[in-house]
Amino acid sequence: MSRFITLHTPHGSLHGQLNLPDNPCGLIVIARAHHAAEDAAISSTFADFGCATLSMELLTAQEVQFPDATQNVPRLTQRLIDILDMTRKDGDMEQLPLAIFTSGDVAPAAIRAAAQRDALVRAVACHGGLIDRAGAQALDLLVAPLLLLLETDDLVGKMAYQRATSHLGGVHAMQLLEIGEDPAALAATWFLGHFSG
Repeated sequence: MSRFITLHTPHGSLHGQLNLPDNPCGLIVIARAHHAAEDAAISSTFADFGCATLSMELLTAQEVQFPDATQNVPRLTQRLIDILDMTRKDGDMEQLPLAIFTSGDVAPAAIRAAAQRDALVRAVACHGGLIDRAGAQALDLLVAPLLLLLETDDLVGKMAYQRATSHLGGVHAMQLLEIGEDPAALAATWFLGHFSG
């Protein structure tokens, strides 16, 4: 089953798509500042592992026009929290174990949202991103196991991870991607290992 989701905010509407296979083992929120071409492929990979996906944008059509909008970590965090809360009120999603998959600029917001919704989020996986921008408080409070997937030449991402590790008290790992390796498949394996816990 597939259906479109709309979340209304004071600044405009956020749009997304829910893909629900038969008997899903969990729900993965694919959090993006705005939809990207690869979202469909990512959802398909997660579906291969038996996971439902909710691919949601975190910025309105107007906000996307501003080049620094993706740097507004507090706003992205609140939007993601609103989306997480919405899943618990939707009959198709409310009972499913929850994880967050994100990439790039949304990574700090994903960590903050998971830290603030520690009873909901079972695991987080970030493809790139400066996770230390989540801030020491969020990193200290993060309970959900965190996987950071980095390209081998992403030196900035590696340094951000090193800075974050002194604050990460929970389970966390960094994995370098081989050429052609699918980050969504690695994230799915990570999530499946934590959905049942």
